[in-house]
Amino acid sequence: MAMNEPWNLAFALAAGAVLGAMFYGALWWTVRRAVSSKRVALWFIGSLLLRMGLALAGLYFVAAGHWQRLLLCLFGFVLARIVVIWLTRPPEENPPTRPLEESRAP
Repeated sequence: MAMNEPWNLAFALAAGAVLGAMFYGALWWTVRRAVSSKRVALWFIGSLLLRMGLALAGLYFVAAGHWQRLLLCLFGFVLARIVVIWLTRPPEENPPTRPLEESRAP
């Protein structure tokens, strides 16, 4: 293992997270914009082509022919999906209430 290989793998993970955040963030933005548009299909098809093109080009560039980098980049991509879903979730309508017995001081 080369001396800088751990840094390359860390870069691949971080790059995957950035690619995923851009991909899923742009998807969220597209959905928010497209629902109020008269050209919904154009928004979704254009967004899909742009997002897929950037994500695939980024994965190809980061992997540079190494399956380990590709795997870590994809892992970062999936982690970004989880984070974007968590950040863009709608607020709870009715938060759970605590029973009266728990809310009183002892």
